[in-house]
Amino acid sequence: MDQSLSTDNQITGIILISIILLVFMVLAIVLFFYFSRKKIIKAELEKARLEIDHQKELLQATIITQEEERSRIAQDLHDAISSKLNIVSLNANFLTDKDISIEEANKFGESIRNVTGTVLENSRRIAHDLLPPTLSKFGLEAALEELCDEVSESGKFRVNYAAQYPMETLPPDEELHLFRVVQELMNNSIKYSEASQIDLVLKKESNQVRLEYRDNGKGFDMKDAEKAKGLGLSGIRNRAAILKASLIMNSAHGEGIEVMIEKPFTLIA
Repeated sequence: MDQSLSTDNQITGIILISIILLVFMVLAIVLFFYFSRKKIIKAELEKARLEIDHQKELLQATIITQEEERSRIAQDLHDAISSKLNIVSLNANFLTDKDISIEEANKFGESIRNVTGTVLENSRRIAHDLLPPTLSKFGLEAALEELCDEVSESGKFRVNYAAQYPMETLPPDEELHLFRVVQELMNNSIKYSEASQIDLVLKKESNQVRLEYRDNGKGFDMKDAEKAKGLGLSGIRNRAAILKASLIMNSAHGEGIEVMIEKPFTLIA
């Protein structure tokens, strides 16, 4: 009898120990999944936070780029149109003078005709700069070819342009950003570089568009250039950020400038 009770107690003890171990195992599994899930949620929240920060940076870059363009347009309008119209207004006032001679009237009339012609030409140029017709009608490759031809016609630069870029590879707004980047780089080469040659390559690869730009000018120190506003490097970086494209920019004194932008895109089946 005692032996039977002892056996029952042992069995009961084993069952209790098994139950306790099972409870601990279940508890351990629950805690494991709880902390794992918590860790996953934390990682997802961090990822979401980084994405929000990235979107904020893109928005800020967009705003900065827009403000820079507005300032440039305002300056162009003032220099190329407003100041000229002031001359027209002044000459027109002279024409209202009762004592003006026919010779003077003809002189002021000729001045007004010349200035208004200049204003019309400048307004066409500004409109072209805002949105090149070639870009909207024929795409990025043709627009860059036209830009290169315009720079070559100045006679100060030899421009080598190579392109393998089918139309509509990128959306129009992204093509406009790439065009603006090249436009800014060429403006820098014309104004500051003292270069004699510009090389531009645009090509579509398997899953990206690559833009390469270089000149043989005097170059500059990159650290100093980051602080200078005149070179427009911030606008180039902002556009690359908006495009979510990689940007490599190298320059040094006496070595010209090299720029490479790689813009990934999604292949459409």
